[in-house]
Amino acid sequence: MSDKHLHIIAFDIPYPPNYGGVIDVWHKLRTLYQYNVKIHLHCFEYPGRERTDKLEQYCASVNYYKRQLGFKQALSTKPYIIATRKNKDLLQNLLKDNYPVLFEGLHSCYYIDNPKLKGRTKVYRESNIEHRYYYNLFTTSRHLYLKTYYLTESIKLRFFEKKIKHASAAAVVSKADQEELQYRYPDLKVKLIPSFHSHDQLDCKAGAGDYVLYHGNLEVPENENAALYLLNEVFKQYSRKFIIAGMNPTPRLKKAVETIDNAELIANPAQEKMNELIKEAHVNLLVTFQATGLKLKLLNALYRGRFALVNDLMVRGTEFRKLCHIANTPEQIKAKLNELFKTSFKTEDLKGRNALLDEHYSNHSNAEKLLDLIYS
Repeated sequence: MSDKHLHIIAFDIPYPPNYGGVIDVWHKLRTLYQYNVKIHLHCFEYPGRERTDKLEQYCASVNYYKRQLGFKQALSTKPYIIATRKNKDLLQNLLKDNYPVLFEGLHSCYYIDNPKLKGRTKVYRESNIEHRYYYNLFTTSRHLYLKTYYLTESIKLRFFEKKIKHASAAAVVSKADQEELQYRYPDLKVKLIPSFHSHDQLDCKAGAGDYVLYHGNLEVPENENAALYLLNEVFKQYSRKFIIAGMNPTPRLKKAVETIDNAELIANPAQEKMNELIKEAHVNLLVTFQATGLKLKLLNALYRGRFALVNDLMVRGTEFRKLCHIANTPEQIKAKLNELFKTSFKTEDLKGRNALLDEHYSNHSNAEKLLDLIYS
């Protein structure tokens, strides 16, 4: 394949790839690089994510822009996650050539309808139905200030999302999201291209483990609520060892774990440690209360772990249902765990898993689909 140039606007610095959205971006960079794509990366920086020369391994150029946080942006009619990513230098850099532009997430779409970009190939990379995600945060938050912010942001996002009709096409991460966006924007070409990830092949271990694992970014309210639900509704009166692992657990979650003898919290494990926890667990137990996007933590568990036990919402709109055990109530979860702990995980169980993951979630096949969407 001859060289192709592509602008990618990332909502964050995509290294280290240690949470959902940036995992997709980072592994997209490294995969597209293998197809001789000359990537011109634009990323927003703010405290907690440092500049890195790792990006230059896969990008022809890297541009950083300071995210404009503050009260002024909160008063904007545009969603806060978008208003804080307005930067005139970004627009000027995009106008230096006529290369296609990939907007990573609604966060990065401030300029998607800008008249100066009219006629350009512009692809919207969806990772969530954002207004629904924020509405769910509103319903689950316990603090009045946060509830107000989440509800306001949800309303703004619902209206701003209409601007994606100015895109040439959209690449979405789940079948459910594809159906929804295609229904709402019938003139937009919407293609299913699941999230990019770190796996090129299965790395699962046969045999049995002695614990159940829940993992995720624990500072995200959705993940904290799922962990608390499992603690209080399943493991409070259930003797199996339960490990919760992930980034930045809140004091509330730490306190809850301390009250349950068979529960353990592992905060901010290194990636190698997290991989080991997933691989050695007998069951990776993952639940969610909102069916949005593609759950990368489940993809990780299927590539590295033994048995995956999930609720219906975790696999809605994906091909994962065929590879998981399903339980939707605390009683069902306990019963299914009892059943799985009587079973040793066998390598022959991986044949079907490998075939399905390779068919639907291969980085290389999805890179080819994305390139076709951008350059066809």
